[in-house]
Amino acid sequence: MAMPTWTSRDGDAFLTHEGFIFYTFGYEHPASRVFAFLKYIPSRLRNLFTIDYLPTRWKLGSSELIRPRHLYSSGNFRKYAEVFRRNFPDYLYYCPHREKEVICLTRNAIRRVYTPNERLKVLAKRRNRNRLQDLAVELVSSLSEASDIALDDFGLHGSIALGMATSQSDIDLVVYGADNFRRLETTVTKLALEGALKPVLFNRAESNGTLHREFNGKAFIYNAVRKIEEIHDGYGDLKYRVMMPVKFRCRVTADDDAMFRPAIYKIGDYQPLNSRSQMERSRTPESVVSMIGLYRNAVRKGEYAEVSGVLEEVEDQRTGGTMFQVVVGSGSNQDEYIRRVFRT
Repeated sequence: MAMPTWTSRDGDAFLTHEGFIFYTFGYEHPASRVFAFLKYIPSRLRNLFTIDYLPTRWKLGSSELIRPRHLYSSGNFRKYAEVFRRNFPDYLYYCPHREKEVICLTRNAIRRVYTPNERLKVLAKRRNRNRLQDLAVELVSSLSEASDIALDDFGLHGSIALGMATSQSDIDLVVYGADNFRRLETTVTKLALEGALKPVLFNRAESNGTLHREFNGKAFIYNAVRKIEEIHDGYGDLKYRVMMPVKFRCRVTADDDAMFRPAIYKIGDYQPLNSRSQMERSRTPESVVSMIGLYRNAVRKGEYAEVSGVLEEVEDQRTGGTMFQVVVGSGSNQDEYIRRVFRT
């Protein structure tokens, strides 16, 4: 895929010339760069990183790949940055709007892009599919028909999309658009009640089983990606200033953008759980923003949440207005989360 025609969106995968596989993060990117997180490392370069790896090996063509055990930890990020700074400086970028160094690759570092909708189309046309690939195509077809969502609004993430799935791989689906995600959510719940799908509980944040299900003996997950017309902010429109760690309870007042990454929750009824400083009292946040995919769609409108994160001031460079938000997954603290709670 030619780089100039690629509108990078969250979850697009790409292969670098050095053999790393990254996933695009979010929707605001510099013109010649892409914010991303590291997913797979070539086995031949494993000794560059002092991190723990999963035991599984993946094959992409003739290249063997391995995966860090912890993808999103702040400790791992610092180790990645050290290695990239010494060996692959094009992988790092000092963002003036966030006032910190981040993983943000130049487009010239990218060898190939794998977008979910394109990968699904390629797989659907393939004649010599294996069982897992057949199940993925069959699942998308069934969900499309049951939900009345166009096939073009579906895609495939993960190892199946990259053509390096193992027997342990799950099916990682994408649906484009907020309305389509909510429609698919309703459809999956209906099919589960009818016994066509089974719930699979992976973690406490998704204990209601809305994202993980099982189809014909194979687990699958579905997540949302913004349609092009749903991307409202461009790179540099917003400037962020880190203020302080916070822990609190709140009520979710809107979840219209909670299915995406970053997941955005509008909040009210802000109740600090630690001693509230003078700074915090004058800067009550309007929203919680999760950079961690685990906390997408974790709490719904009207429900209550406990949140641990970092308070930020956000300035809109277009209007000069400011607001405050709490970021979960800031990279500065391991103990950041969103948990659904009962009102007390």
